[in-house]
Amino acid sequence: MIIRPARNMRGELKVPGDKSISHRSIMFGSIAKGRTEITGFLESADCLSTISCFRNMGVEITRGSDGTVTVYGRGLRGLKAPSEVLDCGNSGTTTRLISGILAAQDFETTLTGDESIRKRPLRRRGPEERLLEPGSVQPDVRQH
Repeated sequence: MIIRPARNMRGELKVPGDKSISHRSIMFGSIAKGRTEITGFLESADCLSTISCFRNMGVEITRGSDGTVTVYGRGLRGLKAPSEVLDCGNSGTTTRLISGILAAQDFETTLTGDESIRKRPLRRRGPEERLLEPGSVQPDVRQH
C-alpha cells in the first residue's frame, strides 16, 4: 500500500466542545450583565453540574434545540443565595472555579459533590497555593 499526500481537503469538520471552555463560558456569562450565547457547549455531566449550580443562584440558562446555550447574566453582585446546597457532582473544575466567584458574594454557600469529589483535596500544588496564603479567602472545609 502506498499513501500519497493529499493536495487539498474539502468538507466540514465539527469539533466537539471543550469541557474547560464550556465551564468558564457558563461562569463568565452568569456574572456578566445581559445575554451570552454559547455555541459548541460540551454537554458533559461536569458542565451540566456548573449549569445547575448557577441556576440555583438565580441565573436563567436555556438550551436550544440546536445546542446553543443562552445565559442571562445577573452581574457579579447579582447572584442570589441558593436555597439549597450547590451540588458540583464529580466536577473538580466546578468546585474550584465556583469557589472564587462565591468568595466575592455577600452570602454563605455550601458546596458538595459525589463521594469522589468530597474526598479530593481542594488545595493543589502550584500557583493555586497562593490563594491560600494569609489574607486571602480561606475555605471552611468540613466533611458532611
